[in-house]
Amino acid sequence: MGRVSGKVAIVTGGAGGLGAAFAERLIDEGAKVVLTDVHDQAGENIAERLGQNACFLHHDVTAEAEWSSVIRQTQALFGPVSVLVNNAGIVAYGSIEATSEAAYRRVLDVNQLSMFLGIKSVLPSMKQAGCGSIINISSVAGLVGIPNALSYSASKFAVRGITKSAALELAPFNIRVNSIHPGIIATQLAASSESEDVHVAASAATPAGRIGRPEEVANIVLLLASDEAKFSTGAEFVVDGGFTSQ
Repeated sequence: MGRVSGKVAIVTGGAGGLGAAFAERLIDEGAKVVLTDVHDQAGENIAERLGQNACFLHHDVTAEAEWSSVIRQTQALFGPVSVLVNNAGIVAYGSIEATSEAAYRRVLDVNQLSMFLGIKSVLPSMKQAGCGSIINISSVAGLVGIPNALSYSASKFAVRGITKSAALELAPFNIRVNSIHPGIIATQLAASSESEDVHVAASAATPAGRIGRPEEVANIVLLLASDEAKFSTGAEFVVDGGFTSQ
């Protein structure tokens, strides 16, 4: 207990799945957490369940003005932000020929532009805190190609570059930036694809012989949010049961 005591965190995409697991793990270890999402009722329900050290705010991660509002409200509630988990994301499947420009841009806006806006917006607060840990949630699709998911893979590869560039620029301010690359995890996002067929195929293709659990990714988030990882920045943490080692 207490591995992140005194830290103030923002977790985007916090209304379910991985985001909810991240928030719960951080709160269990002493952090105060603001969960953000566009799914208000689900987010409010999770924040209520997590107790007085959790709060939910509506947040479109593609809008810079809403980022500014979230940072302002978080500081008013809990103090300067020391942890940002850029988790919000969407997935879209389809052939290249069947993917419209609008659909492609939408995935990049949510998965890639939001990372830039989040990092830019949180910097003044983290500088005030005197330290920071920015954790960008990518995917194994940011490490290897995924057929029929060009926009998703493009956005997740971009997260790696954003992470490394930001890590170099922000190191002098005692702000660390790392990325996490989950494989198929038992969440609503994963289930939104081909559901059972995908899970069965993913389990068969994974050396560990199963898909991952949200808490297994949450444990890495906790590590990176804590001072235990204070010498880790610009790094990639893979949680995929060995999938990308094949």
